[in-house]
Amino acid sequence: MDLSRLLETDSKSLRSVDGSRRNSGSSLVSSSSASSNLSHLEEDSWILWGRIVNDWEDVRKKKEKQIKELVRKGIPHHFRAIVWQLLCTAQNMPIKDQYSELLKMTSPSEKLIRRDIARTYPEHDFFKEKDSLGQEVLFNVMKAYSLVDREVGYCQGSAFIVGLLLMQMPEEEAFCVFVKLMQDYRLRELFKPSMAELGLCMYQFEWMIQEQLPELYVHFQAQSFHTSMYASSWFLTIFLTSFPLPIATRIFDIFMSEGLEIVFRVGLALLQMNQAELMQLDMEGMLQHFQKVVPRQFDGGPDKLIQAAYQVKYNAKKMKKLEKEYTTIKTKEMEEQVEIKRLQTENRLLKQRIETLEKESASLADRLIQGQVTRAQEAEENYLIKRELATIKQQSNEAITKLEQAENTIRELQQQQQGQKCSPRYSEDFVLQLEKELVQARLSQAESHCALKEMQDKVLEMEKRNSSFPDENNIARLQEELIAVKLREAEALMGLKELRQQVKDLEEHWQRHLVRTTGRWKDPPKKNAVNELQDELMTVRLREAETQAELKEVKQRMMEMETQNQINSNHLRRAEQEISGLQGKVQYLSAQNKGLVAQLSESKRKQAEIECKNKEEVMAVRLREADSIAAVAELQQHIAELEIQKEEGKFQGQLNNSDSSQYIRELKDQIAELNHEIRSLKGKTPFPGPHAFDGIHIVNHLIGDDESLHSSDEDFISNHVQESGVHFHLHRRTGPMDLTPATANSSDSDTENTETPDTIVQKENNQKRVESYSTTV
Repeated sequence: MDLSRLLETDSKSLRSVDGSRRNSGSSLVSSSSASSNLSHLEEDSWILWGRIVNDWEDVRKKKEKQIKELVRKGIPHHFRAIVWQLLCTAQNMPIKDQYSELLKMTSPSEKLIRRDIARTYPEHDFFKEKDSLGQEVLFNVMKAYSLVDREVGYCQGSAFIVGLLLMQMPEEEAFCVFVKLMQDYRLRELFKPSMAELGLCMYQFEWMIQEQLPELYVHFQAQSFHTSMYASSWFLTIFLTSFPLPIATRIFDIFMSEGLEIVFRVGLALLQMNQAELMQLDMEGMLQHFQKVVPRQFDGGPDKLIQAAYQVKYNAKKMKKLEKEYTTIKTKEMEEQVEIKRLQTENRLLKQRIETLEKESASLADRLIQGQVTRAQEAEENYLIKRELATIKQQSNEAITKLEQAENTIRELQQQQQGQKCSPRYSEDFVLQLEKELVQARLSQAESHCALKEMQDKVLEMEKRNSSFPDENNIARLQEELIAVKLREAEALMGLKELRQQVKDLEEHWQRHLVRTTGRWKDPPKKNAVNELQDELMTVRLREAETQAELKEVKQRMMEMETQNQINSNHLRRAEQEISGLQGKVQYLSAQNKGLVAQLSESKRKQAEIECKNKEEVMAVRLREADSIAAVAELQQHIAELEIQKEEGKFQGQLNNSDSSQYIRELKDQIAELNHEIRSLKGKTPFPGPHAFDGIHIVNHLIGDDESLHSSDEDFISNHVQESGVHFHLHRRTGPMDLTPATANSSDSDTENTETPDTIVQKENNQKRVESYSTTV
C-alpha cells in the first residue's frame, strides 16, 4: 500500500541523525524544520499515529473514543493531511477525476474569487505575493467548487477553510476534502444564500449563553450586542479568522472529528473566560475586545482553551429540540408574513374596487344630469316652436280668410259689372286694382305656406332628436342603478373599515406576540404552557380574521356579479332596440339599392343605343365626305388639264393676239365656273370634329414625292384653312410653273393691265403643279 510506504519513509526520516524532515508527497506547503533532538513523547506519538493510519478501518471501528481523545490532543503536522482525509472519508472520491475538466470551464464567480484571494491569509508566505502559487491553487479550488455546486457558488469565508487545506495537501485532495466538508459537516447550509443554518446556530448559541451565562446575556441585551455581531465568523470560518493559525488548526482538527459541536464549546468557553472584562464594556468596547484581546490570550498554546471548552455543558438532545423550535418559529413567521401580505393585497384590491365604483357612480351621475339638461333644453325648444307654429297657423288662416273675402268681392263686382253697364275705363281700373290685391294675397299665402312647411320640418327634426334621447323609463332605471351603486359603495367602505380595524388588531396582537417570544427564554418553564395557550389563541384569531375576510370577499363578489348582471341586461335590451332599428334601415337601403340598380341598367341600355346611333351617323358622314373629296379631286384634275392646254397653246404660237386673248377669257370663265362648283361642293360638305374620323383613313399619294403621306382629313382641313386666309406649307414638286406667256404684244399687255387683283390672285393659284389624288376608304 502506497500510503503505508509513505508513512514508513516519513517515520524513518524522523529518526535520522540530523533530525531533518522531508516534505510529504501529499503536501504542497513545507513545514518548519523539526528540532534535532525530539522528545520521546513526540516520537511515540508519531509512531502511534503511523500505526493508526496503517490500520485505520479497524481502529476506527474498535477504538473510536480513543481516536477522538488523540485528535483533541492534536494531530502531528506530518500526519494532518492524511488524517483529515481519513476522518472525512475523502481519500477515494470519484469527483477527483473531474477536477482537471472543471478547471477548463468558466465560472460566473471568477471575479469575486479574484477579488477576495488577496484578503485570504495576507500575512502568510504561501498566499502573500500576488499571482503566487498559493493564490493560483486557491483560485482553482474555489472556481472548481463554484462549478460543482451552482446553488452555493462562492461565499466569502469559505476561502479561509480552503487555504488551510492547501497548507496541508495538494489542490486535488484539498478540493475533495472541501467537497466532503460542505456536504457532511453542515457547511453547505451555512454558505447558502439564505444562510438559514447560520440563523439556527445563532439561535442555539444564544440559548446556551442564556442558560449558562445569564448575567452576560442580560448585559448583551442591554447593550444591544447581538450574537451575530461577534459569533457569525466563528461558525463560518471555524475560528480561522479569530485565532492564530496554530490554535485555529488544533480547533479544526477537532472539527474534522466531531463537527460543529467544537465551535459551540470553544465559543462559550471564550465567553466564560472573558465574562468579567465584557461586563464592564459597552458595545464598541466588546467588539474591540473580541478583535484584539481574545486572539492574544492563548499564545502559550491552545490546551487551556480546549480543556475549558470540554468543561462546557453541551446537550445534543436539547440542541435538536431547539432546532425544531427554531423551525416552528420561522414557519409561523413565514405564515404571518404571508397573512399580512394577503391582507395588504386584499386592502389594495378593495381600494381599487372603491375607486372603480366611484368612477362608475360619477359617470352615471354625469350621464343623468346631462340627460336631464338636454331634455329641459329640448322641451324649451319644443315650446318655442309650438308657439311659432301657432302664430304662423293663425297668420295663414287670416290670409286665407282675406283671400276668400277678396275673391267674394271680385265675384260681387263682376256680377255688378254685368248687371250695371258702367264705363269701361272705370271697370278696368277697378279690376286691375283688385287683381293686384289678389296677387299680393296669394303671395302672402305662399309665404305663410313656406313658413308653415319650415316649421313642420323643424317639428319633425325635434321629434327625431327626442326619440334618440332616453325616455323617462330609462332615466328612472339609471337613477335606480345609481342608487344601487351608491349602496354597494357604502357597504364596500364599511367592509374596508372593518378589515382595517382587523389589520390593526392583528398588528397589535403580533407586537404582543413578538414581545412574548423575545422574553420567552427569560421566563421559567412554568410559563411556557401559558405562552403556548396564547400562541394558540393568536392562531385562532388569525384564522377567524381570515374567514371573515373571505366572507366579506364572497359577499362583495356576489354584489359585483348582481350589478354586472343588471348592467348586462340593460345593455342587451338597448342592443336589441338598436338591432331592430338597424334592420329596418337595412331593409330600406336594400329596396333603395334595388331601385338604383334598375336605374343603372336602364341608363346603360340608353347609353348603348345612343352610341350605336352615333356610330351610324359617323359612318354616313364619312361616306359623304369621301364622295365630296373624290368630286373635288376630279374637278381639280380637269382644271389642271385646261391650264396645261393653255400653256401648250401659248408656247406653240398657234394662237394670234386676238384669238389668244379670247381663248384666255374662255378658259378663265371655265376656271371660274369650276371654282364656283368646287366652292359649292365644299360648302355642302360639313367639317366634322376629330372624333368623327375614328376607324376611317383617307390616304393622299403625291406624285413624285415618296416621303409625304397625308390623310384626306389633313388635305381637307388645309384647303379649308387656306380659303379662310391662313396658309400652311405643303409638300409639292420643286419649282412652280410660270403661266405667263414668253412673248407678249401690246394687246396682251393691255388686256392683262385691265385684269382685276382678284383675277391675278386666281391666276396665281391656278399655276400650281398638277397633283393626282387617289382615295382609299
